Amino acid sequence: MELTLKIVSVEGTVLASSTGEQEVFLVYRQNYQEGDQIIVEASEPGHVILALDDAIGSATVYLLGSLFALKIPFGARRASHSPKAFQGDIHRLYVRKARQDEIAHRRNLALNPFDDHANTTLFPHVEANVETRGEAAFAARNAIDGEKANDGHGFWPYTSWGIDRNPQAALTVEFGRPIQIDEVVLYLRADFPHDSWWERVSITLSGGETFCFPLKKTGMAQSLRIEPRTVDWVRLHSLIKADDPSPFPALTQIEVWGREARYVQSQSGAKFG
Repeated sequence: MELTLKIVSVEGTVLASSTGEQEVFLVYRQNYQEGDQIIVEASEPGHVILALDDAIGSATVYLLGSLFALKIPFGARRASHSPKAFQGDIHRLYVRKARQDEIAHRRNLALNPFDDHANTTLFPHVEANVETRGEAAFAARNAIDGEKANDGHGFWPYTSWGIDRNPQAALTVEFGRPIQIDEVVLYLRADFPHDSWWERVSITLSGGETFCFPLKKTGMAQSLRIEPRTVDWVRLHSLIKADDPSPFPALTQIEVWGREARYVQSQSGAKFG
């Protein structure tokens, strides 16, 4: 897999670029300017280990297609990122092809700290039908960024998906390929008494099955175990708010645990495709 990292200006000028086979680093010795983008290019689809800023953890993600573009966050969009992220006049970026042992084991398949609204190629990717006031601090992407601190709200590290008091709110995690899941873990935002919570939610799988998920008033992880199912996406919906004075339930993180479907052995010994 040939990999390329680029920094591209708002005018489309390539400001820096580095290419390698299976693995590549790029050190960019300038301050980012508004409109700059980080571009990841690959010669084929596949799993990669991606680290686009040294203040953001690396992640094992699936690149569908040949290109992913991330617009550097400025202004209000920075609220969902560490104050140290994308700052300063030297930046180290890194991408490499993931090894089979790194992608075949059971793991949280809903982790992507580099997701954003414009993303259509780097999975997992999350979408929601509502976000509180359209603010970055309450964007759907926050639910899969890996940040689990949940005793506050409104700024990093207290990022969350806010539903703007809408009982019809729904959030969908898309995986871009078949995966086999066996557990969904939720971290509710727990800035009590500012926050309320959901006493029950529903989770629908791409195959059509729906599971009811009872919840408690806690900031600790809450788990729903299911028999293994092969899915392309998972949707959280039908959010039943608890009888509480606060109108502000929110989700800090969703984890979807399982394995890549193609590495799961069937009872006959054949692999899923």
